[in-house]
Amino acid sequence: MRSPSYPVMSVRGLRSLVVLALAAGLATAAPAAQAQPGKGDATPASSATAAAKPYMGWSSWSMQSSKYPGLNPNGDYSYLTEANVLKQTDALAAKLKKYGYDYINIDAGWWRDYAWTPEFDEYGRQKADPVRFPSGMKSVADRIHSKGLKAGIYLPVGLEKEAYGGGKVPIWNAEGCTTADIVYDDLRTTNGWDSAYKIDFSDPCAQKYIDSQARMFADWGYDFLKLDGVGPGSFKSGDNYNNVADVAAWQKAISATGRPIHLELSWSLDIGHADDWKRHSNGWRVDTDVECYCNTLVSWENSVDDRWDDTPAWTRHAGPGGWNDLDSLDVGNGEMDGLTKAERQSYATLWAIAKSPLYTGDDVTQLDSYGLSLLTNREVIAVNQGDTPPAQPVTPSDPQQVWAAKNHDGSYTVALFNLADRPASVSADWSTLGFTGKAAVRDLWNHENLGTHKNRITQALPAHGSRLFTVTPRGDALTWTGIEAESPANTLGGNASVADCPACSDGHKVGNLYTGSRLTINDVVVDRAGTYQIKVAYVSGDARSADVSANGGGATRHKFPSTGDWSTVNSVYVPVTLKAGSNTITFDSGSGYAPDIDRIDVPKSS
Repeated sequence: MRSPSYPVMSVRGLRSLVVLALAAGLATAAPAAQAQPGKGDATPASSATAAAKPYMGWSSWSMQSSKYPGLNPNGDYSYLTEANVLKQTDALAAKLKKYGYDYINIDAGWWRDYAWTPEFDEYGRQKADPVRFPSGMKSVADRIHSKGLKAGIYLPVGLEKEAYGGGKVPIWNAEGCTTADIVYDDLRTTNGWDSAYKIDFSDPCAQKYIDSQARMFADWGYDFLKLDGVGPGSFKSGDNYNNVADVAAWQKAISATGRPIHLELSWSLDIGHADDWKRHSNGWRVDTDVECYCNTLVSWENSVDDRWDDTPAWTRHAGPGGWNDLDSLDVGNGEMDGLTKAERQSYATLWAIAKSPLYTGDDVTQLDSYGLSLLTNREVIAVNQGDTPPAQPVTPSDPQQVWAAKNHDGSYTVALFNLADRPASVSADWSTLGFTGKAAVRDLWNHENLGTHKNRITQALPAHGSRLFTVTPRGDALTWTGIEAESPANTLGGNASVADCPACSDGHKVGNLYTGSRLTINDVVVDRAGTYQIKVAYVSGDARSADVSANGGGATRHKFPSTGDWSTVNSVYVPVTLKAGSNTITFDSGSGYAPDIDRIDVPKSS
């Protein structure tokens, strides 16, 4: 759910309510074969190689949480069984492994029966349900490994309430420690569902408990752990929901096992703690669940489309060692997915260029030909798995968008998106990439060279459609004229004012652009009339819109993506029609709030 987690909801903004209900039964599982702690088969790996690129694989949550007919015949979440996991393992090994997909990740419920009642071992650790996983979790990991794949498992953050046992449950390998020692005396709750007691890491027994869980997973042979309901995030904030110490404890515990276990955090993590997530984990969910909790796995409007708004602020935080996780990629099952073909391609395109982990939640045994083609396109996979940065928007977050990333060989990865509900043309102007003239264009989805295009490429796209290109410049680098927003030559209106901004190009910006306030940049000089792509550097802790106009003419309203906080500068390119000679460009907040403006840069030729 909120990240694959516990039973979940169906209304995007209220999904946590369902999760709360299911969380109530989250912590006690039925007996299952479990290995006792020991050295296990740990294979140490250099931390420098951990998450060197986004991981690829399959997760159980999408199908076990869906209302699609037949998926959960024994009640909600009943899809999650050893038999189904192994069927998906066999199918992934046969169909997707050769393309790089190698993780089989078991999500919430492996320690719960069909009534969602959990069970724990004598040390307060989750214990596999014997009906769902009759062979036990180690046996399942062994079967996954036998196919040359990696095994993943799941836990909610904190000490689950049902594991507390009146505070008398001993902690494994920690003489004298019990569950009463590892939580706060007032039994304050934590995680996205308040299903667990918050762990007090001021007591050394607390780390011992996390060590015991990590040791158990290592002994079972797991290679991946999803830690869910982590805060700040998961729709929760405040001291009770600050789980940074938990994440740090898990990193320490995993390291002590000697086994390279990938640690993934979920869900909707607080970007204000991005440095903590990067320091202690290998990936973090940046958004809510992609699943619709309806009669399909996902739907376009339920939250797939949210990613275009929510991803840009996180882009700068992704890189080797830790990646922005956009959630499951459910594009392979046609009707079961609940998307048009155009939507499935756009979904896959954004995940690829954002360098999100590529893990599908589809039924791999039932991939249709189109879905298989999306999941196995080697050129698109190479964009995701290569050593270039994630793409980011070069145009505002309007219905027609262009995202791009510069590759090490001087080419660009360029994606065009039409997020409108009707067909529209979308253009990528070469000036937004920093050059003018000609460029060679290759279509990555269709494996086709499109020849040379001068100054731009324009494509007619269906509703929610996309294209993905490699653009190789053959022209000349552009030169620019920069104008600071705070220049005394400019005109401020309404509440607009100059403020300090250490991250801005000249140490200042123009802010307080709200309810009719405006910034007019004067003396914007160009040699000839035309439409120019103006680079706007701005600061905005959330997505904000502004009306942009030239020379007092009609304005176009553009939405500027969040830069993640109020101390980070980003930029997008806005088209403005200018006359030869001197011009004015105005940014007006209208009736709302506009971003703070750092500066604009104007190309010297259109």
